[in-house]
Amino acid sequence: MCGIVGYIGRLQAQDVILNGLKKLEYRGYDSAGVAIWDGSRINIERSVGKLVNLDKILAGKPLKGSIGIGHTRWATHGKPSEQNAHPHMDCGREIVVVHNGIIENYIELKEMLLSAGHVFKSETDTEVVVHLIEDIYRKKRDLADAVTETLNIIRGSYALVIFSKNEPDKIICARNLSPLVIGVTENEAIVASDIPALLNYTRDVVFLDDNEMAVITAAGIKYYGTDTKEVQKKTVRINWDPISAEKGGFKHFMQKEIFEQPRAIEDTFRGRVLDSEGDVYLEDLVLKDEDLDVDKIYLIACGTSYHAALVGKFMIEELAGISVEVDLGSEFRYRKPVLNKKHLVLVISQSGETADTIAAAREAKKWARRVISICNVVGSSISRETDGVIYTHAGPEIGVASTKAFTTQLVALLLFAIHLGRRKNVISADRARELFRALRNIPRQI
Repeated sequence: MCGIVGYIGRLQAQDVILNGLKKLEYRGYDSAGVAIWDGSRINIERSVGKLVNLDKILAGKPLKGSIGIGHTRWATHGKPSEQNAHPHMDCGREIVVVHNGIIENYIELKEMLLSAGHVFKSETDTEVVVHLIEDIYRKKRDLADAVTETLNIIRGSYALVIFSKNEPDKIICARNLSPLVIGVTENEAIVASDIPALLNYTRDVVFLDDNEMAVITAAGIKYYGTDTKEVQKKTVRINWDPISAEKGGFKHFMQKEIFEQPRAIEDTFRGRVLDSEGDVYLEDLVLKDEDLDVDKIYLIACGTSYHAALVGKFMIEELAGISVEVDLGSEFRYRKPVLNKKHLVLVISQSGETADTIAAAREAKKWARRVISICNVVGSSISRETDGVIYTHAGPEIGVASTKAFTTQLVALLLFAIHLGRRKNVISADRARELFRALRNIPRQI
């Protein structure tokens, strides 16, 4: 869901990147940043909040240079902060990267890189990528080769754009399960996560496919598979008007978000399903054994999230063998619920800012064993105030009628139910694997 813009050519990169990122604001974000090569060093500026905050900083202290990358971030790993904003750099401040997507195996890679002496400055999964490229580049001394080897090590979804002060005549980008498009003009190129960022400069574009990489210079572009074999790509002429482009060619945002459901659902379970153990890994949900010594779970939510909770009740009761009661947040906060230390409360909110649900969570914390949450927005009020959280990865929802937020909540509830069922020995590892296989089929079936 994040926005990416990269530029190499004759213009001031900062202007092209900021203009492009502004065209992607509809995608939703919580922080922004740019990195520009000035001929001797890579200069980075980042800020939390809207692009106007970054714009004000750069207006007083512009970054000069004709090569650069920029990013607007929708948080998935690590709260919204300047430290977690992209772009990210390696230890030697020689390589810089922006990334959309989720790196599944970032924890094990981070442990390996820490043991090799790398120093991390953020909580993001993205930073693993730039340190891994740095580690390989020390031996390869070729950026394209280092990126290729990195792509064969990381697992997950990514749109990556990278450049290095050691090879400042090129930008390298790569895609797997996260969109990336390259705008082609004479003696310059623009790479972006969506078409609107390009239309002020060109309507001739090349769409990268999964497991493809491009090496972009002002003189031209070469395309490769992650097996290093060169591939030929067709240039496509875009005739959409700017409004249609924001919607990806769909009639309206609700239709677009309906079609985003396969990606959103896959991102919600990606990296959390452990086939070898027949279990679920929920990175931000830490429940001790005594926390699971409960005889009832309350699911509390409002609106669409309440309807997800009604389905979650059946999942948890069947797979974990625990009685579940579903309550509307707006009712829960105004009555005297019967809660005690044998009860676990799970609140659900797309935004994490639903007032009735927040009030219900605060009331529940006075009496229940633990209060946890399912939420779409990292760093939101509900995610901060509860004892643990399962983040959905739906991305921003502009359409009023909920689609992908609802279906990703169902996936999060299923993961929670399987996790409980395995911890309480209600279901076997084989049964969990059977459910995983069915879950993996859902994006394709949609």
